[in-house]
Amino acid sequence: MTSGLWELVLKGIWITVQLLFFSALLAGAVSFVVGIARTHRWWAVRFLAGFYTEVFRGTSALIMIFWVYFVLPLAFGWQLVPMWAGTLALGLTYGAYGSEIVRGALNAVDPAQREGGIALSFTPWQRMRLILLPQAIPEMIPSFSNLLVELLKGTALVSIMGMGDLAFSGNLVRLALQESTEIYTYILLIYFVIAFLLTRLMRGLEKRLKAGVGKAPERGVSRRELRRAETTGVGGGAV
Repeated sequence: MTSGLWELVLKGIWITVQLLFFSALLAGAVSFVVGIARTHRWWAVRFLAGFYTEVFRGTSALIMIFWVYFVLPLAFGWQLVPMWAGTLALGLTYGAYGSEIVRGALNAVDPAQREGGIALSFTPWQRMRLILLPQAIPEMIPSFSNLLVELLKGTALVSIMGMGDLAFSGNLVRLALQESTEIYTYILLIYFVIAFLLTRLMRGLEKRLKAGVGKAPERGVSRRELRRAETTGVGGGAV
């Protein structure tokens, strides 16, 4: 490829990274707000949060992008630029999935922890902030890591708006060179590299958060430890 075409691809990568960043911020905020609302003691709050979750989980992200970009201007009389239309559609859609991650992690906290907060006369917000969230957030990270990778792949949907993301730029290069195999292979590898870096980053974050609450990260048993156990008879059924 010529330098001009490579520049087009690099610009597409940058736009994809920006879209991923902004939509991930929105999805994260929505996940925690709606997820916490799903555990609220008032049924009306739980109902509204559950209704939002079911609506956005039950609709296509692609159609949601169409709706935000093409239908919303007809209803309200103003047009979002493709970047913010994509951010809004993807953030709200993936935030609905993330809210279930938050709800599940909060409900998985030992009930004794909640009872301890009540015994200490903590308000519901204090129990959430000081007891529940610090223990639940490390358990959310693996699921959020998967969701972040799915969000990365979902950013390719914005190319339908003519937004110059990685998928759109790659297709322009393919049309210019009339070469599909090489170009799409490059695009696949670029998405893989970004996803791999994201998973490494999230795994490091998980280790730091678990260390902060006194939980050692899970790891496999090494061969040296297995041989030591066999030698000493630990766990080997020795009498």
